[in-house]
Amino acid sequence: VSDTAADGIGSAIPGRYGAGSAHLVLAETTIAAAWNVQGEPTRPLFIEEVQRLFDVSLPTAPNTTMRSDALTAFWLGPRSWLLVAGGPSSVPGGLSDFAAKRDSLNAIGAALFDLSASRVAYTLTGTHAAAVLASGCPLDLHPRVFPAGACAQSVFGHVNALVYKSDGTPSFTVMVARSFARDVWRALCVTAAQYGYDVASHTPFHGRERDRFDLPVSGSQ
Repeated sequence: VSDTAADGIGSAIPGRYGAGSAHLVLAETTIAAAWNVQGEPTRPLFIEEVQRLFDVSLPTAPNTTMRSDALTAFWLGPRSWLLVAGGPSSVPGGLSDFAAKRDSLNAIGAALFDLSASRVAYTLTGTHAAAVLASGCPLDLHPRVFPAGACAQSVFGHVNALVYKSDGTPSFTVMVARSFARDVWRALCVTAAQYGYDVASHTPFHGRERDRFDLPVSGSQ
């Protein structure tokens, strides 16, 4: 049974849908690697080993992120982070080096778990991005509260979600479990239809979502 309406709402095929001028782009963002790192941030050896293995610093302030050219590191909790890469070549040492990285962290009392196959990410970019996301997410997405670089674990509808604002433009990424991804996509499209929206082709996750879309953005969030 298809979740796509007769007017195409809910389709993942690139194109324009809904009404209005479509100052909004929805896209699935490809995740090549999503690795959960766990350790004690007060131990310099742990911080240094993560930096050596992944070439990215771990954020220590709650609900913040750090970026390198290869990875985005999300704060999940006092001793837990999610490292996300958009392409195999962007991961230091490559994706096949997971076991070696895991063993290196295990040796110092830390841990590494591969969540890559279980996560799907969608990006919303444009004037109405915050309004569409807010239709199912209780977070306060006002830029004074949720600035560029912020992330938070929340929900979208009935689905647990990690929400991320990549930069100062109206651009958000929502990551959900793969088993609920179709429900979330459909809900985003249904809400976006009142504004009009474009579906873009799949693009690799990089943490700088706005850079990828030639989108005229006007008005406030």
